[in-house]
Amino acid sequence: MSHPRSYRLSFVLISVALCLALVLNISSGSVSIPFFATLSGLMGKPLEVSSWEYILWDYRVPKAFTALLVGGGLSLSGLLMQTLFRNPLAGPFVLGISSGASLGAALLLMGTSFLSSFASLSFVGDVSLAIAASLGSFLVLAVVLAVAQRIRDTMALLVIGLMFGSITSALVSVLAYFTSAESLQRFIFWSFGSVGNLSSQQLSLLTGIVLLGVLLCILSIKALNAFLLGEHYAQSLGVSLRKSRWIIIIAAGLLAGGITAFAGPIVFIGLAVPHLTRQIFDTMEHRILVPAVFLYGAILMLLCDTFAQLPNSVNVLPINAITSLVGAPVVIWLLVRKRKMIF
Repeated sequence: MSHPRSYRLSFVLISVALCLALVLNISSGSVSIPFFATLSGLMGKPLEVSSWEYILWDYRVPKAFTALLVGGGLSLSGLLMQTLFRNPLAGPFVLGISSGASLGAALLLMGTSFLSSFASLSFVGDVSLAIAASLGSFLVLAVVLAVAQRIRDTMALLVIGLMFGSITSALVSVLAYFTSAESLQRFIFWSFGSVGNLSSQQLSLLTGIVLLGVLLCILSIKALNAFLLGEHYAQSLGVSLRKSRWIIIIAAGLLAGGITAFAGPIVFIGLAVPHLTRQIFDTMEHRILVPAVFLYGAILMLLCDTFAQLPNSVNVLPINAITSLVGAPVVIWLLVRKRKMIF
C-alpha cells in the first residue's frame, strides 16, 4: 500500500499529464496548429493565423472538453458497477443502459416513416438523436430500478440487466433487418461513437449530467468501500443497502446513459480504466479511486481521440476502434507486469 504522500504526488503528475493530453488533443487535427501556439492561444494570447482562433475555440476546445467528460464519466460508471457487483468484468453498460440508448437511436433512425420524418423537423434539429437515445437509456434504467426494488440479490440484478440488454439488442437487430440502407448507415455511424459533433447546448447539458453523476458517486464513497467487504458487513456498518444500491445505479445510469446519448456507445474505457487505476495506485480505497479513475479516463479518452484524428487529413477513424486498440495493450501489459488482478 502506497503512503498518502505518494498519492498526492501521483495526483499532481496525473493532473500535469491531463493538461499535456488536453493541449496535444487540441493541437491535432486536419489543420496543423503547433503545440506551443495552441498553448499560447489557450492562455489568451493572439494566434499568428486568424483562422486558428476559430478552429481552436469553436471546434477543438469543445471537442476536447467533451472527450474529457466522456472518458472520466464512463470510467466512473464502470468503477461503480464493478464495485457494486464485485465483478471485474462489469462495465458501465452492464445493466442494459447502452442497449437502451441504442434502441432509442435505432427507433429514430430506422423506425417508422413518422419517426424518420420527426428526426428532420427543424425545431428538434441536431438534438433529436440525443433525446431519443436518452429516452431509451432512462427507460431501461427505470425498469432496472423497479426490479431492484423487488429483489435483494445483487447478482440477480446483474443477470436481469444483461437480459434487458439482450432484449433491446434483439429489437435493434430486427429494426436493422427491415430498414433502408441509408438509415442503417446513419445508425452504424452513430454506433461508431464521436466526441466532435456536440453543439454548445448539448455540451452544457452533458456537463450537467456528468457533474450530477460525479456528485452522486462522491456521496456513495462510504457505501462503495463497504460493498467491497460484502453486503452483510456493509449493513453492520450502518449502510442502507437498498438506498445505496439505488444511488449507485442512478449515478451509473446518468453517466453511462447521458454520455451514450450524446457521444454514442463508447466501448472499453469504462471497463478497463478502473482496472488500470487499481494496478497503478495499488489500493481499493474509493476516496483515492474516484478522482484517480476520472482523471485517468479523461487522459485515455483524449489520447484515443488524438490518435483517431489522422494528421493533416479530414478523415477521422472510429473512436471505438481506437479505444480498444490503444487501451487494451496497456491493460494487458500492466496485468502481466503485476502478475495479479487487484480487486
